[in-house]
Amino acid sequence: MGRYLFLIFLCFSISAFGQSTVKKAQNSFEDAQQFVRQNVFDEAIKHLNEAIKADPKFQNAYLQLGDIYKRLRNTQKAKENYRLAVAAAPLENPNTYFILGETELQTGDYVQAKTNFENFLAKALNVDEKYKDKAKKYIADCNFAVTALKKPVAYEPFNMGFYVNSEDRDYFPALTADGQTIIFTRNVKGNEDFYTSVKKNGEWQKAQSLSENINTPNFNEGAQSISPDGRYLFFTGCNRPDGLGRCDIYVCRREGNDWSKPINLGQTINTGEWESQPSISADGSALYFLSNRPGGFGGYDIWKSVMDDEGYWTTPVNLGPNVNTPYDEATPFIHPDGKTLYFSSDGWPGLGQKDIFYSKIQADGTFSKAVNLGYPINTFNDEFGFIVSADGKEGLFSSNLDGGFGDVDIYRFKLPENLRPDPVTYVKGIIKDVETKETLTASVLVINLKTKAAAYNEITDKVTGDFMAVMPANESYSFSAFSDGYLLYSKHFDIKPADANKPLELEILLEKIKVGSKVLLNNIFFDTNKFDLLPTSMVELNILTDLLKNNASMVIEIQGHTDNVGDLRANQKLSENRARAVYDYLMSNGINKKQLNYKGYGETQPAFDNGTEEGKQKNRRTEFLVVKF
Repeated sequence: MGRYLFLIFLCFSISAFGQSTVKKAQNSFEDAQQFVRQNVFDEAIKHLNEAIKADPKFQNAYLQLGDIYKRLRNTQKAKENYRLAVAAAPLENPNTYFILGETELQTGDYVQAKTNFENFLAKALNVDEKYKDKAKKYIADCNFAVTALKKPVAYEPFNMGFYVNSEDRDYFPALTADGQTIIFTRNVKGNEDFYTSVKKNGEWQKAQSLSENINTPNFNEGAQSISPDGRYLFFTGCNRPDGLGRCDIYVCRREGNDWSKPINLGQTINTGEWESQPSISADGSALYFLSNRPGGFGGYDIWKSVMDDEGYWTTPVNLGPNVNTPYDEATPFIHPDGKTLYFSSDGWPGLGQKDIFYSKIQADGTFSKAVNLGYPINTFNDEFGFIVSADGKEGLFSSNLDGGFGDVDIYRFKLPENLRPDPVTYVKGIIKDVETKETLTASVLVINLKTKAAAYNEITDKVTGDFMAVMPANESYSFSAFSDGYLLYSKHFDIKPADANKPLELEILLEKIKVGSKVLLNNIFFDTNKFDLLPTSMVELNILTDLLKNNASMVIEIQGHTDNVGDLRANQKLSENRARAVYDYLMSNGINKKQLNYKGYGETQPAFDNGTEEGKQKNRRTEFLVVKF
């Protein structure tokens, strides 16, 4: 909308042929018009300066210089000439107050800008209401900016270095959850492609082109989002043969050490309008993106689609008035905490042009009202393409700050604590065969035991065998890894906020199913001294159910164990009842009785030290033993 308003006022200024009483000045002005019509602005500027030299009060020459410099995006020079035009003579058209105020806002002269917007509102009586609304919005920006400048936030940007940045434009960074891989967009001679760098021994390595399967010589690829595990890349592709609109959203999957061909996300996500700038949630269940499709609040809005149980994207929903405005939003980034959305907007009160904001998902599922990140993170320039590391400590963005390596570079800075997302950690690792040590294709399932939702559900690549699952804090998770012909691997995590600084790394060695093998079921839960299965046990019990169904020849003994606290006979009975509870559940879910036995061992087979509270807790356990296969 701001660009549209500028064109309206530009037409007035460039078409204004006000006369100068100085013949030489008027002749130079008229000569300039020939070059303006041909868009030869260097020559037009030269002749307009000659006109002003001959007549320093030539208002329309100043106005036209201001318009040309604004079109050339030299806002400082545009402002200077508009100010000279206002000082030269009384204004015939109050629209000049608006465009002068706009250039002042966009160069940080907030007090003067506010005065000129107020002059515009007072004197432009016959202007369309939407222009008046824009002026009022700009006044709100000025008021906000004056206050923000008095309360700066901590901010010290650092260039990511010459191995990431280049003499070309480098922007739109995306990070994996462990902070060890960055993927970004690089514009080389007008062509946008993806580049990537990995960190080794704490240092970024020289960036390389991401993949020939994704990068093309004829189309632009950009505005990407990487899944936290680095396995899926969502990106914007424009004017591609399989596109549904001018720009569509695509996805690729990492396969071994390369990437698959891009796949268009289809008509539910992409339309004949403009879809761009995707951001995928850590669990892969929600996609945020930008679109100007019908049904929004105006301009470009942020929309959200969730994946249904069948793996299909559902009809996108607008994020609503606490995020979107009648103006433009841009570059949404949903943090791995699954709750904090960072985005850019020129609709909320800010410091001029696009600022960075955040909003959090509330208990009812709606987003909280947008909060400006403050000055000097935001300035009178455009700020966009902002992301936050998984640990919440650093923000990454692109800018043309002094001392960079190229036109635009990628920078990082320490994010003030009050602007950080909720704490998260991650578990990463590799899955191998216990005997051959070869990597395996295996399923990794991480379930939030409170919500029953999958925090991670992925099949590892046979070449790499790796996985990385993000886990927001203040939650409990079951972790399972399994592969055809192999026993189940079970783990349990209680993630506290302090754990955000302690990521977990695992080497999982899966054992093939064979007689005598034993598996500890870490996610079978009972209340103290009771044997009723708690609801949080169902996740692991269902995985065990599938394992038995897929291996009909396998016979197991379910084993219950206790610590050494209390009566020996009571512990024996409790362990037997708990084993029986698991047995009954499996039976009720279709497992053949011939595959199951159960037995309670009480406190007779401790696997951990009963002399510690931790050891006692671990000894209160449920296992199964393979007795036939």
